[in-house]
Amino acid sequence: GPGGKGSNQAVAAGRAGVRTRFIGAVGRDVFAEAAKRFYRAERIEARFVEKPGHATGTAAILLNAGAQNEIVVALGASAQLQPRDVPAARIRGARVVVCPHEANLPLNAHVLRRARRAGAVTVLNPAPMRPDFAPSILRLTDVLIPNETEFVALVNLLGRARARGRKRAAFTETALHALAPDALHRLCRTLGVPAVIVTLGRRGCFVSEPNRFAAIVAHTGIKVVDTTGAGDAFVGGFAAGLVRSGGDVLAAARHGNVVAALSVTKFGTAPSMPTQKEIERFLRTR
Repeated sequence: GPGGKGSNQAVAAGRAGVRTRFIGAVGRDVFAEAAKRFYRAERIEARFVEKPGHATGTAAILLNAGAQNEIVVALGASAQLQPRDVPAARIRGARVVVCPHEANLPLNAHVLRRARRAGAVTVLNPAPMRPDFAPSILRLTDVLIPNETEFVALVNLLGRARARGRKRAAFTETALHALAPDALHRLCRTLGVPAVIVTLGRRGCFVSEPNRFAAIVAHTGIKVVDTTGAGDAFVGGFAAGLVRSGGDVLAAARHGNVVAALSVTKFGTAPSMPTQKEIERFLRTR
């Protein structure tokens, strides 16, 4: 079925009721045609840049009995998206601009730089975390949304850079889970990004801003059938919430938390994203 991190996030935001534009790359194949049909059905504006000679990006999703997933991705055309494919006119007027890591990273830096100039809030989702990650992109980021694995990788990467060759003990997910909220907040502040949101799966998420922090617990009493795409659901739901709340990061994170919770009750990625009516119905019962 349809997927891809940026695409999933765009569908989550669009279904949540905010006007959304998606920009991505495809090949000339059956998957490209399926993506175009899906977006027409969703009524979400999409610009698909064709990359001849490259296949449309695909992924194989492995799911275990506990509903946890592992994903093997062939980026294909997605890795070929270039700055010229995202002209300033495509960004102008946006309130929020989101970049995930299933595109080439120099492109993300280009897009976030243009988004800043256009007055948009810039959101970076460093998923999946990559060996070619350049810390300089954090200077262009207003909101950073890593999961626990990606957050640990970022802390270690930036820590090694600051140590300048000196040995430094590696930070681990076990150490992350042992941190008190105020200690985690202080660690988030070292990343140099105004707002950091660490998604923690079944533990919910942690929000760190310059003058406040909060742990948002995951919703309980939900039948989990497939966690694939839950992170994308959170990011897309957060972006929609940020628009709806007038820029309140904490309120937007709570909205993303709801969207992610509802997404895991269905199979698939983009098709599992909840609609605005489903979100509102869920909130009335909570």
